[in-house]
Formats: sequence, structure tokens, C-alpha cells
Amino acid sequence: MAPLRIGSHDIAGHLPAGARIWMHACSGESALIRDGLEAADLRGLTFTGIFVPGLNRLGGLLAAGARIDSYFMMPEFAGNDAQVRFLPFCYRDIRLHLGALLPDVALVMVAPPDEAGMCSLGPVNDFIADIWPQVPRIIAHVNPLLPRTHGRAIPYDRFHAVIEGEAPLPVSDPGTDAVSARIAALAAGLIPEGATIQAGLGRTPEAVLSGLTGHRALSIHSGLIGNSTLDLLNAGTLRADAPILAGVAIGSARLYDAVARPEFRFAPPSVTHDIAQLATMGRFVTINSAIEVDLAGNSHAEATPRGPVSGPGGASDFAAGARGLQGLRMVVLPATAAGGRISRIVAPGRASGPVSLGRFDTDVVVTEYGIADLRAASPAERRERLIAIAAPEHRDRLADG
Repeated sequence: MAPLRIGSHDIAGHLPAGARIWMHACSGESALIRDGLEAADLRGLTFTGIFVPGLNRLGGLLAAGARIDSYFMMPEFAGNDAQVRFLPFCYRDIRLHLGALLPDVALVMVAPPDEAGMCSLGPVNDFIADIWPQVPRIIAHVNPLLPRTHGRAIPYDRFHAVIEGEAPLPVSDPGTDAVSARIAALAAGLIPEGATIQAGLGRTPEAVLSGLTGHRALSIHSGLIGNSTLDLLNAGTLRADAPILAGVAIGSARLYDAVARPEFRFAPPSVTHDIAQLATMGRFVTINSAIEVDLAGNSHAEATPRGPVSGPGGASDFAAGARGLQGLRMVVLPATAAGGRISRIVAPGRASGPVSLGRFDTDVVVTEYGIADLRAASPAERRERLIAIAAPEHRDRLADG
């Protein structure tokens, strides 16, 4: 049966009372769907998805009375415990959670159907790419501006209803600065030719990838890619055979214009974050950022002194996959915050929030002041090496602490 054609302001009428709803987010967030929902009464409905701080906007849903289950903390969630349930799960546990508690409805943005009637999920092949066959009702925004990528797709006739219309994709560009460039220059010397690389979200991991244009025969296997992956592809840095496998692309319009190319392949977390598959890769390098690293080598990436600001994400899944002797797990971060007043290398027990990557999940830490190699290092050696890459004005205090 052909799906119903509806307007964005009709969506709420197709959501069963008390429903749990998956909402396509990241760069696949539909402005048409969001605008339609914000104009409705959403009391009694619960929305969930992979919501990215600074990119996706959920304040309007909260104002409309919705509840939200989120795996990442967002600025608009602060102080709203009555409507928001924060679920700080790694990607493996998100898969388990969704498997046990499937959504009743999925709201997705897709490309127009191809000749076989399949609608590409574009640059966001997240958990919905795995679970859509089990979701009873799917409502789609069919967006001609969404690129048709080499990844998962949903049959057009599987949709309960569709909204049609053009809408630009959310864009993000973390930019760069002198500190990130210095960190990138140091990190580049650690990454071997022919490596397979995963990189996390943020300015510093993006800078590290952009700094690898002099390398050759690299490949990308990552939950997320940004503009830097396109830079590497255009520079001839990536291998010719299957150079890029990712779950999500978040970047500028030039990245979205490129992701339909055959060099880009997209897959859900059951593929990108599968620890057994990751463990078979030789020279697998993970590059993730942190807010703070303590002197034991634990990385803290989810909170500041003001409270949670993100979530665990997939970093621990990738670190587990790179645990083999040929793997390299790298944490990159500026040495200070607040104009140099606050050290981001901290004494044990002084970091904000939970441990995101434990001391056995990190091989090297890189700041603009150097590289701390923590492999086969005693606790005293770890402490000494991490103090050496703190900002000079904070080293004495760290050593005395």
C-alpha cells in the first residue's frame, strides 16, 4: 500500500498516544518534522535518538510537552529532569537498550526512492538502519536535498506516511586554531602508513585527521566523519580500495555534496562499532578527545564542573577493538582551558564527571606540549609523563599534588 501523503503539521496526529518515538538526528535531523512537532501537543510522547550537542535542537519539543530519552546531554536539557532522562550508554549498550525497548514509531529523513523503490538514509546510518524492520510505524520526510549514499535504505512502501519538501541538512564546522594544529603535527608522527583510523567529534580530532595529508594508503573506519575525511580523500591520502566506512557524516555542504561518491560507504553501529570486527584490523588507530585526563591516564570526556555536556558515545567500543598489539589508542586535547587558567591534565579524583576511557583504554595522550606514551608504564612513569605534557605553569602544582 502506498504511504499517506501528509504535511508536517499532520505528524502528531499519526503518533499513537503514549508512543516511544525514534527521531532521526545528527545531520539527518529534518527541520520540517521538527517544525511540525513543535506546533503540536506532545504530552505523553517520548522521543529518543542520537542527538548531537550544538547541532540538533530539541528545546521546541520540550516546550511542546514531550519527554526525551537521550544518550547525550544537550544544553537545553539542563535542569529539566522532569522531562529528560539522560542515558549515558556506550554504543554497545545503546544497541542492547534499543533491542529490549523498540520504538513504536520512527521519524526519518530519506532521499527520494531509487528505481527499485528504496530510500537511502543518506549520511546518517545510525541505529535506525538496524532496527527499522521491527518498528511498527515509520513516517518519512522525503528530501530531494538528501544525498543518496552507499549504505542502508528503507523501501518506500514501508512508510506509513511521507512528507515531501526540500530542507537543507544541519551543518557543522569545528574550525581550527594554533593549538589544534600543534597537536595534529605531533600526533601525525605516531600514525603509521597504511593505518585504519577512527576519529571522534570535535576540533582537535578533526585537526589531527586534516594533518595527515602527507600519509598514504590510510583508510577510515569510524562512527563519525567530518570535513577532514574529504580532505584526505582529495589529497590522495586514502587507499583506492574501500577507503571510507562510516556511520554518520557531519560537516559542511561540501562534505554532503561528496558523500554520494562510491568512495564513501555507510553502515550502522552493528558494523562500524562491532568489537569483533575491529579486533581483526591491523594498525587500527583511534583518535578521541577529552575534557580532562588525570595523572593515572583516565580520560574524562562527558562533563565540566557545571555538569554533563555530552555522553560516552562510541569511544570505548573503538578502544576495545584497538586493544591488540598493533592498535594505537590516542587521546588528544589542549593542555588548558579558560585562557590557560585551568589545567586539563589533573590529579586523580579531581576531574569532572565519570571516566570515559579508563587507564587501560589509552595508549598515548597528546597535548600541544608533547606526547605521553603510557604503554607499559608504571603508575609513577604515567604521572611523570603526563605532567610533562601539561602547560608549564601548572606542572609544579601537579607534581606537588
